[in-house]
Amino acid sequence: MGERPRTCAACQRVLAAHEVYYRFSLVLEGEQDVLDAPDEADGGRGDALAEFVQRLESGAEDPSELEAQVHWEHSGIACAECRAVAVRMLTSSPEDAGPH
Repeated sequence: MGERPRTCAACQRVLAAHEVYYRFSLVLEGEQDVLDAPDEADGGRGDALAEFVQRLESGAEDPSELEAQVHWEHSGIACAECRAVAVRMLTSSPEDAGPH
């Protein structure tokens, strides 16, 4: 049995056996240094953490979506062209970043 053909995770192009490819692992972890202070107008009842816990307990939020917002990871391979785009995008200067 032959080796399964490699496919670029970004562009989905099947890579020839002789092509150079790049392995990658990307981890995005959500962080927040400071929670918003309670709003004085509502008497301090706007505690962000308490509201978040209430949303979790009510089941209004999809747990897998919440987990993905905190921790997401993906690994795979990329072709040379997609590697160049990723490197350029992740190493660009802040003024080149454009709107989010």
